[in-house]
Amino acid sequence: KTSIKAMEKELVTCSLHGKEKSALKRSQIFQILGGKDSETKVIVVLGKAGMGKSILVQKICQDWSNGEFSQFEFVFWFDCKQLNVPEKQYSLKDLLLEFFVKPQEGSKEIFEYILQNPTKVLLVFDGFEGLYEHENFPRCSGSIKELLSGLIAKKVLNGCTLLLTARPKDKVYQYVSKVDKTIEIVGFSPQQRALYITKYFEGLPYSDRALELIKECEYLFSHCYSPLMCRFVCFICGTMLEMGENSLPSTLTTVFLEFIQQKIKPVQKDVTAMQNQESLATLAHIAWYLGEKQQSAMKGDLLPSKEVKEFALKYGFFLPFAFLRHSDSEEEEFGSAFSDFVIQNFLGALHLTLAEDIKDKSLIKYLSFPSKKKKPYNWLDLLPRFLSGLLFLQDDTYFCSLSNKNVKQSTKKQKTLLKCIRRLQINELCPERLLDLLHCIYETQNHYLLQHVALRLKPHLSFLGVVLTPPDVHVLLHVLESSRKEFSLDLRDSSIDMQGLKDLVGLKNVASFRASLSDTIRLWKSLEQTEDYEMLRASTEKFVLDPFKAKTMKDISDLSDLVEMQEKMFNCVQGASGCSSYKIPAIKNLRKLEFALGPICGLQGFLKLVEILAAFPSLQHLDLDSLSENGIGDEGAKSLSEVFPTLTSLETLNLSQNKITDVGAEKLATALPSLSSLKTLSLYNNCICDCGAENLAKVLPAMSSLRVLDVQYNKITGVGAQQLTDSLRKSPHIKNLVMWDPTIPYGVLEHLHQLDSRISV
Repeated sequence: KTSIKAMEKELVTCSLHGKEKSALKRSQIFQILGGKDSETKVIVVLGKAGMGKSILVQKICQDWSNGEFSQFEFVFWFDCKQLNVPEKQYSLKDLLLEFFVKPQEGSKEIFEYILQNPTKVLLVFDGFEGLYEHENFPRCSGSIKELLSGLIAKKVLNGCTLLLTARPKDKVYQYVSKVDKTIEIVGFSPQQRALYITKYFEGLPYSDRALELIKECEYLFSHCYSPLMCRFVCFICGTMLEMGENSLPSTLTTVFLEFIQQKIKPVQKDVTAMQNQESLATLAHIAWYLGEKQQSAMKGDLLPSKEVKEFALKYGFFLPFAFLRHSDSEEEEFGSAFSDFVIQNFLGALHLTLAEDIKDKSLIKYLSFPSKKKKPYNWLDLLPRFLSGLLFLQDDTYFCSLSNKNVKQSTKKQKTLLKCIRRLQINELCPERLLDLLHCIYETQNHYLLQHVALRLKPHLSFLGVVLTPPDVHVLLHVLESSRKEFSLDLRDSSIDMQGLKDLVGLKNVASFRASLSDTIRLWKSLEQTEDYEMLRASTEKFVLDPFKAKTMKDISDLSDLVEMQEKMFNCVQGASGCSSYKIPAIKNLRKLEFALGPICGLQGFLKLVEILAAFPSLQHLDLDSLSENGIGDEGAKSLSEVFPTLTSLETLNLSQNKITDVGAEKLATALPSLSSLKTLSLYNNCICDCGAENLAKVLPAMSSLRVLDVQYNKITGVGAQQLTDSLRKSPHIKNLVMWDPTIPYGVLEHLHQLDSRISV
């Protein structure tokens, strides 16, 4: 199965806030635009545990050994959990030429060459989160802390390339002052999941049935987006089919309980069975104990007994590794680490379930679901889900054999969980904690808890900026389906996949939704291709766009694609419903449009936006005032003025801070009377002088709907101010004229205010 592990997963390069993303090939990982070649480059690869970060690192090393990434003469790869031993001391030379690989000869010369040629060195630290505690910087020893800090701060081996892999937590950026590139591994698409499963069972008589069986269990198939989880699901599926079973466990908890059972089962006879049960309980305690300390590894001599160590290694729960020796005479020392985070989480939950000395307070710590985003734990992320599932497994034969005389204790802990959930203010939970709760409820498979949560959900559920994985979508779908309420969903910037978006939008009790415009259009195009016109119309009816803020050229392009789809939608829906006219409600109902592309793309983006403004018949508020200043200038003003006659509903036009001069003001003034509904016009902080003021003054009487005009912070003098004041006398409909300007003498403005109190000073 080794070749399966190396399957390509989609890599995505993104900004720190994940706003803009683009697909990335492995060969492009070290391509960094800008920056000095002589300075250290820091690349961070993010991905949830089990996404394949370590496999990616191994593949990079393999590619390098085959001649790729030839810019590096030296590649050093470190598993951070092996460095995380408090009493160990490392120098840079120890780290490179002792810990990683020890040359047979010439160590001194090689190290000198490395110091003189740092740009030819790649240092990979896999599992960077393993070097810090929950609250503090690296919990490792002083020397490794200083060494890593020096590398990151470019004080040690400046010019090298650092590749750090970590789970997607903001904490990593607290320790890395400058990141040159951020890459995120997003896991398998549905097609890639199917391909992985097919390859896993390739050549076996039940290969087709295996894929079919896993797909039938939609919850498990959704978890297969994670390569690690996919491997576990495939193992269990193969085991069940070989046993003649025709169904799979329905939850992650039962999957891993079955996994443990199948691992140990072949030798469970007489005394061995009891010994294994005791060893498993001890190992479960170790999993929980290390997890509490944000660790997954320990020194070999700290294990309580030889039997436990042999048990853990024999069944693959532990993997061994060797620590650095400072001299050949020093005895080699070994450590052990849990084979993966899921096993550690499951065993930790098993300990909390079975151990008699675990009190309510310890359970509540993992089941409190705090309303704020910050969790009281992070290393044992999956533990609450497994704990919830295990507490509702009293009828499972194998679980009962593990717990034997502790069934009453387990029942008591189940009541603690029920009490915790009943006390929760579910409608006050932040999106992240709500999803955690939904996963726990799903693992219990308890109908009462499902209904309890469904009844208390807010009608408006926002997941704005929260990554929604396929399993997240599944548990959300599960609870929404069981509710009688109507919901509106905000799925913007959630990275939801198209199938997940389709499933949620297709729910009858989802009355409206917001999502990324590009994702929504992609969904509609897919529905059009499959001729699912009923779903196409239903989803367009539910989609909400108002208000819309364009921050990138992609936003403008997506908006153009939406307008372009109008004609296609008309043809599709007309054919399906027989109606003579149809407009996408999101286009018809857009009332506020903000434009904030900034000075680099401002004019280019605005000229493209102007081409489609007429498509939005209800547009009332067009706001071009941005902190970064769009700078559309006179060309943008001229282009906008040409479409004024089509903007019949426009009530507020904000053109502040856009470098508009008298030329642009003249073009605007000529067309402004055609804005029959305009109430507020802001030209604040532009470059308009007296000539522009004069042109505006000429048209004020004709702008019968206008109530507020703001021309302050331009370059208008007393002459232009006087012209605007004279025009104001002929414009009784105007309520307020704001024209304070440093070029207007204060005495003049005060005098004009006395003449007409509508002028603000």
